[in-house]
Amino acid sequence: MATQPPEKRSTWPLTSSMEHWVEWRAQTISDPVKRLRYLRQAHRYPSPQSAWTRRAGTFFLLLIPALWIVPAHESWVATRKLVLSQESIVSNSLKALEFRSQQESPMPEVWLVERKHGEEVYSNGLRIETGATVRHMRRSYASISLQTGKLRTDGVYPAGIVYHTTESHIAVFEAANNLRLQRVGQWVLQYLTRNRSYHYFVDRFGRVHRAVGEEDSADHAGSSIWADRERVYLGLNHSFLGVALEGQTEPGDGPALFLTGAQIHSTRVLTEMLRSRYKITSGNCITHAQVSVNRSNFRIGNHTDWASNFPFQRIGLPDNYNLPIPGMILYGFGYDQDFVLATGERLRIGLSVSENQVRLAASASGISVASYRAKLREEFRRRLAELPASEDPSVTAATARKTEFVPDFARSFENGPEGREKN
Repeated sequence: MATQPPEKRSTWPLTSSMEHWVEWRAQTISDPVKRLRYLRQAHRYPSPQSAWTRRAGTFFLLLIPALWIVPAHESWVATRKLVLSQESIVSNSLKALEFRSQQESPMPEVWLVERKHGEEVYSNGLRIETGATVRHMRRSYASISLQTGKLRTDGVYPAGIVYHTTESHIAVFEAANNLRLQRVGQWVLQYLTRNRSYHYFVDRFGRVHRAVGEEDSADHAGSSIWADRERVYLGLNHSFLGVALEGQTEPGDGPALFLTGAQIHSTRVLTEMLRSRYKITSGNCITHAQVSVNRSNFRIGNHTDWASNFPFQRIGLPDNYNLPIPGMILYGFGYDQDFVLATGERLRIGLSVSENQVRLAASASGISVASYRAKLREEFRRRLAELPASEDPSVTAATARKTEFVPDFARSFENGPEGREKN
């Protein structure tokens, strides 16, 4: 058995020629877990450089904290962007590994065909039952620009979709249970509308119910973090739509046993419609387990619904479990063993990529991982304090409005954000 190098050995930047070789070698490894292990090992061993080159590299690394690691400077914003996009620290091979799932799936074109009492019909076959729709707080949210670091308060249209499970009672899906399945689905819908839990609910029969109007927020995400290549979103109740599939969380990578073919089909056409209406990128269609955080202990995975086996590809999306976790990379969140047990191998790849990015960024900044995470957490607290009170999940849950039934959501939202400015 080969002897592992001692942990105290430094991580040196790869030379250009070595970087190209590492990238080529990584591309020949088909297994993603083995590829990640190889990339991490490649960055762990010292490169065979001269003493002068090592001193020059060390000097360069020591300059980085002075230029952009201190939160008091505006360059801290650039630091977070670089950590997320890996433009300066991580090798090209690791960049390819990170963004391999961010190849955008084609933006679908779906339009409203007909709206009649209690139902909407769309061009891709989607049918939405609207009779139980309730109103909630009007959507208005803040986000952080990765270009400027400034807080923007102009959010009106949904930026993404968070998928949930209802964690409700599940009956065996068979004809003998038909009435029971219908009753359970109706009870769940009543509960969700009463609590403004999600925007959409997909029952076991594949029926799509609009529970909360799209122009309003829903209390579906709680304390949560996500980021795309342009913005950071803290607290997704306002900024993301919540779609719940009737079912219960099941750990592991096997298919979710409660899911029916009708649910998968309906979730696919619903996702197509929402992406088309609001120009939502595929990378912003993620599960609750990927965005949920516990602010008190700085751990991700406070909720574990869809921590594994969400059928991304069957609903027309890339396997977004491979995406890095913004809460870990941008704000120093960690995770515990309970969360690992709830995930499958697919999501663990995203966790490993995120851990590796944090280690590399800490090394490039010339500080320990613990110190680097502490600085990220300090930045998170500062950013959280800037948010309007209406976007704090602890506030919105306590100020839910009285149920007001509306048959259809505002017609002004029918065509979505035409010409929406990209930031």
